[in-house]
This record gives sequence, structure tokens and C-alpha cells, in this order.
Amino acid sequence: MNRCSFCGKTEKDVSILVKGLTGFICDVCIDYAHELIHDTERKHQIKKSTATTQRLLKPIQIYEFLNQYVIGQDEAKKTLAVAVYNHYKRVFKTKKTKETDEVEIEKSNIILVGETGTGKTLLARTIAKMLDVPFTIVDATVFTEAGYVGEDVESILTRLLQVADYDVKRAEKGIVFIDEIDKIARKGDNPSITRDVSGEGVQQGLLKLLEGSKVNVPPQGGRKHPEQRFIEVDTQDILFICGGAFDGIEKKIAQRLNTSMIGFKASKENEKIDRNNLLQYIAPQDLKAYGLIPELIGRLPVLSYLMPLDRVALRRILTEPKNALIKQYEHLLSIDGIHLTFTEDALDFIVDKAIEYKLGARGLRSICEAIMRDIMFEAPTISEKAIIIDKAYCNEKLSINVLHRLKSAV
Repeated sequence: MNRCSFCGKTEKDVSILVKGLTGFICDVCIDYAHELIHDTERKHQIKKSTATTQRLLKPIQIYEFLNQYVIGQDEAKKTLAVAVYNHYKRVFKTKKTKETDEVEIEKSNIILVGETGTGKTLLARTIAKMLDVPFTIVDATVFTEAGYVGEDVESILTRLLQVADYDVKRAEKGIVFIDEIDKIARKGDNPSITRDVSGEGVQQGLLKLLEGSKVNVPPQGGRKHPEQRFIEVDTQDILFICGGAFDGIEKKIAQRLNTSMIGFKASKENEKIDRNNLLQYIAPQDLKAYGLIPELIGRLPVLSYLMPLDRVALRRILTEPKNALIKQYEHLLSIDGIHLTFTEDALDFIVDKAIEYKLGARGLRSICEAIMRDIMFEAPTISEKAIIIDKAYCNEKLSINVLHRLKSAV
């Protein structure tokens, strides 16, 4: 009777027995060999990833890489490039000597302030893509103080572990982007007498993560699986990037700029202020006035802002980046053998609508999807090999009802 040359099982004991030149192999051994190869490839990829990260790019190289994906926002890109370079230089390059034992380099966590759709999440995602490190995005609005309905702040690290396939060492070199950080601002100017469980309470819970400490993390989330064993994660080398729109913070900035200027000389200085974009003058005290506690601000030492996107920037976003929207649609239809072309007036029309309805860069996608829906539906079955989209077609597809729906969605 034929037997597997690896495990010795007969053909009656297995589902399939594959014959080779000099022996046999069963389906069980084939599955085991496949898993073994997959695990070996994954470990090799992790080693390769770590080696890539250790060959860290210089700030100028990081800035140039960001330019391929993000239009404008030069100040934010330069600030991010320097902060990321210093952080990973601290993680990988610092060697223990008598001099460095006396100098301990602290973490350079980052906070980005800017209107919705200006590119905060895209900047963080692009940085992680360049470094090839575990990256996760979490929403601060779902967190509450421990013991209340909602998620604990430790679940941030649970998601990072999941992205890193529960490789703790790799997760400890990752990047976490905490979005909507402004939504956990303190509800009043003074410390709360009653518990502010989704505001100040969450800020206090984040302090130990941001500063760098060893945290016991529930691998599947703590509240639904209380019996699970905890995994210890050291957050000392995890880079935290926080982002928020901070809607209305311009009033706090304007108030600070006006009250700090008294006398004749002050009026001249006041003339130099660009009142159309007060966000560029943001300072840590404005974040404190908005509702972030001083301890949290102190653990986010790198503060940068993102400029509102003007018409020129939105127009460039459509066509210039590596993953530009128009390039994506052209590639999608090229798979079906169709050459897609947008006319210049069609592109201008899309940008004008995004500005008119204040949809931002994120709204460009929604507008394009509404325009392209019928074409994408019919493309696989039509005989045309070339499609040209002009302003008239865009105007036809974007009815008033569609635009109002897009505005409410964004």
C-alpha cells in the first residue's frame, strides 16, 4: 500500500496522496509545508523591514518623498520630516557611550492642526509607508475613561499589535495616528468638578502612552474578553502623531494676538498679521485655551499646522501626486481596455464645486465618484475604446441634490 514519504500515513488515512518520482506526499504534509514557507517569508520580510528602517532617510529625502503624494503643506512636511528623522535616529542610531549616557533624548510626538480634508491623515500614512513600519489610525472620539462605556486607551496598542501580526518588537517601533484629538478637549475652561469621562479623562489616560511606559495590552480588547492574558508593550519608541481640525481655534488665536499688542508699535505689528489664515500663528497656549490639558500638550512637543487648500492646490491634487484621483480612474478603465481622458474645463469644474460647497480634498473623491458612476457601471460591457469627460457631462451628473448629499456626507 502506498504511504506518504514524510509522515508515513497510508492513502486510506488521508484525502489526497500525490505521487512523485521516488515517493509520495499527502495533503496534510503539503498544508504544513505551505504554512512553514509562509512563516519563513514573513520573518524574512520583518528582518528586511527592520533593516530598511535602520537605513533612515535624511529630512530632505523624507520631504521629497512626501512631495510625491502630498500637494502643498510645506511647513507641515518639513516639521514632520525633522521630527520623524530625529525620532528614529534616537531609536536606531544612538550608541551607548559615556557622553550619551548623560544625555537622554526625549520622544518627539507630533500634533497637526488643520481643517478637515487638508491632508493630516495622508501625511501620517505616507510617512509610515516610507518607513515600512506598523501603522494604525485610531479615532479619539470612541475612547472613554476606564470603567465607562466605550473603549479604553490601551486598545490603541491592541490595534497596533494586530497590524504587526502580534510581533511585539516590531509594534514597538510603529506609528500611531490619533485622529479627532480635538474632540476630547475639556468641556470647560476650568478643571471639571464632575467626571469628564470622554474629554479630560481620556486625555489623562493618554499621558502614559505618549510619554513612554510599559503598558499591559489586552490582545483582543479588554472589555469583551476579560479572561485573556495581557501582552506587555513598551511605548518608549512608538511615534504618536495626533491630528484635529480644532474648529473655532482661530478665535482663540485672534484673541491672543490682539491682547498681546498694545501701543503704537503694536498697531504696526498688527498690520503684518494675515487675518485670512490665523492658523499659521498657532501656539501651545491656544491648544490649552481650546481645552487640552497642559500635561498632554507637554507630551506633544512638535506642533504644526496645515494650510487651507486653495483652488490651485485642489487642482494639483487631482492630477499630480503618484496616487492622484484622475490617475486612479485612468488605470481602472485601462484594465477594461478603455482610454479615459478628462478635459481641462471638466477638471476646473470639479475643483470649483469642491470649493463652492467647501468639501476640501476629501470631497474631490466624492464628486468624481458621482460623475464616474454610470461610466464605471457600463465600462466592462461597452465597445468604445476611448472616453472623454467634459464639463457638460460633469454638470449633467452633478445635480443639486447630489451635491447637497455629498456635502452632508463629507
